[in-house]
Amino acid sequence: MPNATTIHDVIDDLDAIIEHCIENNSRAGLFAYIYRRTTYEIASEISLGNFEDNELLEEFDVLFARLYLDAYEAYKNQQEVSASWAYAFDQAEKPLTIVQHILLGMNAHINLDLAVAAARVMKGRNILEIENDFNKVNVILFRITNELQDRLSRVSPLMFTLDLMGMNKDEKIINFSMRKARQHSWKAARRLWSLEGKETDRAIQRIDRTVLVLSKLIRSPKSLTMWLFLLLIRKFETHETGVVISRLRED
Repeated sequence: MPNATTIHDVIDDLDAIIEHCIENNSRAGLFAYIYRRTTYEIASEISLGNFEDNELLEEFDVLFARLYLDAYEAYKNQQEVSASWAYAFDQAEKPLTIVQHILLGMNAHINLDLAVAAARVMKGRNILEIENDFNKVNVILFRITNELQDRLSRVSPLMFTLDLMGMNKDEKIINFSMRKARQHSWKAARRLWSLEGKETDRAIQRIDRTVLVLSKLIRSPKSLTMWLFLLLIRKFETHETGVVISRLRED
């Protein structure tokens, strides 16, 4: 897979991952679909010139995406990746709910990669210069949350029961997880941006270890009741990756 240099290259690369996952019935494609949908929305906003610095936002988004794309390729080729991505990819063939597979990807990409990308793209510049556009992306993502929730309900009809468990407090699960993760990631980005050399590497490793702990909780909740709810949810889900993604793509 060639290195993406534009946001449209990113979308093409995500399409390739999705198709590869469909062919191999890998649930890694579930996160790739969600990421593709959100990236398409960001690309549309960039094309309309809706950010303060559209060129910088695209540079940032491409760098952010490449952290995932590179991790996917490296893992596929049995090369070393971050602990949180390795764990997420390891679960692709495990009998988890659709939302668990998606959250494992979101956790690694937003809680780790987003902070790294923001710090890197703003190195040598004032990181606060991108804060408004960073927050505008939040607004755009939250705007399409209901659409994503509706699409997921096509293949996971009992996903609403997670609301009853209080897993996402007063918000829908995707919105809640994304909101909190992006807020946390912005704080981490500012810390990474202020560091140099080995200090940066050590800080990234610490973030990775924390994200891995969260991944394990997503994979295996400590609550027996939650675990039983997840079993029930999965029982009524569509399981074949190609069918799931086909249903998610439907207009």
